[in-house]
Amino acid sequence: QVWLVESGGGLVQAGGSTRLSCAVSGRTFSSFASGWFRQAPGKEREFVADISWSGASTKYADSVKGRFIISRDNAQNTVYLQMNSLELEDTGVYFCALGRTRWSGPYDTWGQGTQVTVSS
Repeated sequence: QVWLVESGGGLVQAGGSTRLSCAVSGRTFSSFASGWFRQAPGKEREFVADISWSGASTKYADSVKGRFIISRDNAQNTVYLQMNSLELEDTGVYFCALGRTRWSGPYDTWGQGTQVTVSS
């Protein structure tokens, strides 16, 4: 069985920063892409960023490009999301996911999510 456990987030002021972590167990983490998604209240889950198995390739949603940085540590089986210059619209539940390929999705294994609330 595969487990993804997110941590970090919480209440952050607009303009501030925070970092999310996602620890993965039960599958060879270093062989697969991983990603971050988010879901705001009343909205569908949306893609935020993903990273290839080696970390050499990353993609970002336009809404977070230049503000968020995704990274991974294969020795620690962990993927990170550094979130800077936070905006009110970044509020939501953030989920990490494990892909089925080395380079990207489809993403079919999910964590339970961690809440990020950006306040003014």
